[in-house]
Amino acid sequence: MVVIRLSRGGAKARPFYHIVVADKRERRDGRFIERLGFYNPLAKESEEGLRVAQDRLAYWQGVGAQASPAVERLVKVAAKKLA
Repeated sequence: MVVIRLSRGGAKARPFYHIVVADKRERRDGRFIERLGFYNPLAKESEEGLRVAQDRLAYWQGVGAQASPAVERLVKVAAKKLA
């Protein structure tokens, strides 16, 4: 099964997440199929905290990829920003 989830990066106590499409059996930070964007929870006002490629997200969901609850929440936030 293919899932859309967060992959953690960054230093200790400075998290940074990539939104990736991966096989469910792979490790959280392991091999992935495609990177769709990023989420920076510690972004300041002047920095971009969230970016999602909506067209690629729609494609992967169209072919059956399931988004994790955290990614679903972030996609809703990104959609509000665009509207």
